Amino acid sequence: MEGMVAPRGKPSAQRLEQAGHAFADLAGRAILPYFRRRISVDNKLGQAGFDPVTAADRAAERSMRKAIAATFPEHGIVGEEYPERPGSSPYTWVLDPIDGTRAFITGNPLWGTLIGLLENGQPILGFMDQPYTRERFWGGGGKASLRDATGKVRKLKTRPCARLSEAALGTTHPDLFAARTDAAAFARLTKAVRLTRYGGDCYGYCLVAAGFMDLVVEVGLKPHDIAALIPIIEGAGGLVTTWEGGPATGGGRIIAAGDRRVHAEAMAVLRGG
Repeated sequence: MEGMVAPRGKPSAQRLEQAGHAFADLAGRAILPYFRRRISVDNKLGQAGFDPVTAADRAAERSMRKAIAATFPEHGIVGEEYPERPGSSPYTWVLDPIDGTRAFITGNPLWGTLIGLLENGQPILGFMDQPYTRERFWGGGGKASLRDATGKVRKLKTRPCARLSEAALGTTHPDLFAARTDAAAFARLTKAVRLTRYGGDCYGYCLVAAGFMDLVVEVGLKPHDIAALIPIIEGAGGLVTTWEGGPATGGGRIIAAGDRRVHAEAMAVLRGG
């Protein structure tokens, strides 16, 4: 990438953020020629299920990996579509080129490119880019922002929500809760909230950060599904943990909330309380 040759020493927070924006730009340019076009879809699970991947997923991840390797050759890379590239520094970029490939292949714009940065295993910076709607959410350093389709940038802030009875809950699909105990826990939660909305993938988490949703609860997430979203939600004042209240960086059963009070109440319901 022209003008982004890595200097010696620890990169500044500003430089890391600028690089993340540049990587998101590259991914968007790689993806958009494929969206709402007739493209082939491969199934990574074969006869065992359906886990779609397209040329757009692969092209976007390749473009980001190439740029990261050129800009920060000492940084590690973990992505959804290609093998891990270990680094020699405390930094690792975690990539999901298209989070929401099912939405992508059906022409639904509620998908996004996720770019997370870990330092010593902790998420410090995250981006969710939706190049079709021209929206970009990002967070780190205790703050979060949105750049909308007009180019205007505004700070993000989660909304107060003291009780589940007032909460808007989101999840990508009820079929995520395949295990009987998880399905029962989620059913209890849907009965306790004001409303439940399905669909959205990564976009739903960003709506929590933007103050339009109060909770997202999911299971079976991989690190690339959630690492980038943690700094966005937490930078806006929210909280992301596992159902047990532990760190969410490794994925698994995840609860993201805009208000700590509704997070605590939701965790109690999921545990059977």
